[in-house]
Amino acid sequence: MAAMTTTTTRIDPPMTADEPAMLTAWLDYHRATLALKCEGLTDEQLKLRSVPPSTLSLLGLVRHMAEVERYWFRTVLAGEDTGPNGLYWTREDPDGDFDNVDGADAAADFAAWRAEVAAARAASEGLPLETVAKRDRRGEQVTLRWILVHMVEEYARHNGHADLLRELVDGVTGE
Repeated sequence: MAAMTTTTTRIDPPMTADEPAMLTAWLDYHRATLALKCEGLTDEQLKLRSVPPSTLSLLGLVRHMAEVERYWFRTVLAGEDTGPNGLYWTREDPDGDFDNVDGADAAADFAAWRAEVAAARAASEGLPLETVAKRDRRGEQVTLRWILVHMVEEYARHNGHADLLRELVDGVTGE
């Protein structure tokens, strides 16, 4: 299949900014990093697994991050009822985002991820960092600040995986 041809622009976070701008910039930087790690690859390359028995793939990471964006911003922060299942997982198949990529449509999955990023931005736009989420996480309240910091951490960790996966696929390395 054709390679992903989207051109991603990644903007370095500012060295000085207020806290909301800094956190948002770092999150956007890491979102762009994941997109960059996937650019120029075919559907088959995006679905390549890292090392058996792991089911980790670049497309699985994109699908997982769509789920994470959806959960933290729409379900937890905004209190939206997103249903009992995720985009790619069910209670019976909790790792479907990672495991079920063989028959997946990469273009549709990237579109879903981009839509969840847009929804996340809309859910948090203009809110003070001290805003308490409408839903608890494991019985604990969380603030928008906590969610943003967690999202930076989540992307950074998975972008490390994406570095290794991309190198496995075609030898490309770099930031």
